[in-house]
Amino acid sequence: MNLPFLPFAKPTIDEATIADVAQVLRSGWITSGPKVQAFEAALSEYFGGRPVRTFNSGTCTMEIALRIAGIGPGDEVITTPISWVATANVILEVGATPVFADIDPVTRNIDLDKLEAAITPRTRAIIPVYLAGLPVDMDRLYQIAGKHNLRVVEDAAQAIGSTWKEQRIGSFGDLVSFSFQANKNITSSEGGCLVMNNADEARLAEKYRLQGVTRSGMDGIDVDVLGGKFNMTDIAAAIGLGQFAHLDAVTRRRKALAVRYFDLFGPDFEQSTGAQLPPRELQDSNWHMFQLVLPERIKRADFMSRMMELNIGIGYHYPAIHLFTLYRERGYREGLCPIAERVGRQIVSLPMFATMQDSDVDRAVDAVKSVLQ
Repeated sequence: MNLPFLPFAKPTIDEATIADVAQVLRSGWITSGPKVQAFEAALSEYFGGRPVRTFNSGTCTMEIALRIAGIGPGDEVITTPISWVATANVILEVGATPVFADIDPVTRNIDLDKLEAAITPRTRAIIPVYLAGLPVDMDRLYQIAGKHNLRVVEDAAQAIGSTWKEQRIGSFGDLVSFSFQANKNITSSEGGCLVMNNADEARLAEKYRLQGVTRSGMDGIDVDVLGGKFNMTDIAAAIGLGQFAHLDAVTRRRKALAVRYFDLFGPDFEQSTGAQLPPRELQDSNWHMFQLVLPERIKRADFMSRMMELNIGIGYHYPAIHLFTLYRERGYREGLCPIAERVGRQIVSLPMFATMQDSDVDRAVDAVKSVLQ
């Protein structure tokens, strides 16, 4: 008997949230309004009272963070090559130069030793990425940033609900960007938020998200910075508020699913197949994804096709950014980040979402073993 298709990710919107969205649609106020304000207030409380502003994506949040930090032409920003391409694209958007440091082969996050070695007199900022929700060593990251007087824009797109030494990611640090895109642990359909340090940064973020406009009095309006159109709608904020109410439960469930994955793969899986499991970090990660690095003996496309034949959805996150044509045309080449290039060629994401059943994990593990062994 063919079992139903198991996707690698699946957002779940409850009926109360759907009703709240309907109420927004009936209200006549569907762009940024009271729901956006309520969502920002809830997020600020969650992040320890830090100022938070919401946006229409978790990409513009990073671009705006770089602009707040004063990053522009002539500056270098160090980041990882294993991320969604947006992480590097925003550096180009502000006119700066991306500098790629290779990754740690175990965590698959940026190697902080290689990051520090890449710092030059032109380096002005760092964008670390918390792949699959796993933070880097935050103590070391900020020690490096402080030593070299660098701003940090944390690409925490995948990391809401993650922690470092029992502190929530976003509750400390410099500028911290989160995504609420459809496949994230909580979603607003599309959207994101930026956590900042003070009211001045928050006011500047407000300008950048809406054409640089500042209003005063009944009819006063001025524009003193070049902004864009990045505001979140009340429709999206209503979804985000509904999802946010379940964040702790979602995080607990994802951690339980990760434990089951590890238990079912067992201690001999890596040695017997040549595949690499993710690090067994069950404390700090929110388990946004559960990722394997496949052995070189099998092509990723073949693995994905064979899993699809078994009705198991597989994603891959991510190919190495510096090997895209856009970056090759700027002089980046193979051999720049060999670990990232190998991982980016062979990494796959297994099904992982909060409404998965234990039996779904069993199916996914059985399928992986049947394809690899």
